[in-house]
Amino acid sequence: MAEDSAAHPTDGTQTGSLEPLELLYEEEGQPCFGLPPPLATAYHGDLGFTPPCVYANFVTSIDGVVALGPEYPSSGSAISGREPADRFVMGLLRACADAVLIGAGTLRATPRHRWTPDHVCPQAAPDFAELRRSLGRATQPELVVVTASGDLPTEHPALQSGALVATTLDGTRRLDGRLPPACPVLTTSEGSTVRMIDILAALHAHGHTAVLTEGGPHLIGNLLGEGLLDELFLTTSPVLAGRADTARPGLISGLELLPKQPAWMDLISARRRNSYLFLRYRLRLSDARVGARSAVAI
Repeated sequence: MAEDSAAHPTDGTQTGSLEPLELLYEEEGQPCFGLPPPLATAYHGDLGFTPPCVYANFVTSIDGVVALGPEYPSSGSAISGREPADRFVMGLLRACADAVLIGAGTLRATPRHRWTPDHVCPQAAPDFAELRRSLGRATQPELVVVTASGDLPTEHPALQSGALVATTLDGTRRLDGRLPPACPVLTTSEGSTVRMIDILAALHAHGHTAVLTEGGPHLIGNLLGEGLLDELFLTTSPVLAGRADTARPGLISGLELLPKQPAWMDLISARRRNSYLFLRYRLRLSDARVGARSAVAI
C-alpha cells in the first residue's frame, strides 16, 4: 500500500547516501534493465521485467496486515515505520513502470499521496529520471484509478495532477463534470463491476506494458481472479499490527483461493535491511490463471 511522504521532504542527499540493501538470494537468469550505478548499488543488483508484466508492491506487518482501517489514513507509513529502504524500493518499482494502478479505496486512504517515484524517495529523483529516460518511459508513470461506483475524492492532489479513471457506465455518469480536466475517463463496463482485463488491454494499447499495482486488497483479488498478476514484491515490516474490532485486511480481499484453488508463488529474490525483508515472488505458470470469477466492486 502507498505511504504518505508529506512529513519527509527532500534533504538534498543523493541516492548514494542510501545504505545498500543486503542481497540474500537472487534467482539466475532474470531480466535486467541495466539500472544506473547509484540505483544498482542501493538495490544491490539489477532489476527488470519481461513485458507485458503486472507486478504488485505491498508492505505488510509480520501478522499479515496491509491496512489499518479507514479511520487511519496513510496507514502504510505506520506499518512500514517509514523505513527509508522501503521507500527506496517503492520509488524504484514506480520508476520501472509505465503505469501505476490503484483502487479507489487506496486513493481515499492516502489523502496527500502522489504515486510518483520521487514522492516517496526524493533523494533518488535524478537517478529515477535517468532510468526512465534509458527505458524510453514518460517523465512519470501514468496513474490509473479503478472505481466501479465513481465514488472518488475529486479534490485529491493525485487527481488534480492528472490520472486516468477507469470505471463503469454508472461511474462515468456519477463523475460527469466532477473530475479535473487532466483526468480522462475510461468506461470499461455497462454493469456494476469492472474487469481488469479490459483495463489492461486499454493500457497495453497505449504502450503501457509494465504495470505496477499498489492495491488495495480488492484490486489484487480482482487481478488474481482474472489470472492477470505476474509478480509480487512484498516488504515484511518487523512489527505486529494486531486485529480487534477494526477491519484490517491482508493482501487479498474478495477472493478465496485455499483450499480448493491455491495460487502458489516462487521466491525469486530476497533482500534485507536490518529486520526488514524485501521479497520478490513470481506466480507459477501452472497457477497463472486461478479461474475466472466475477469482478469485485471497488
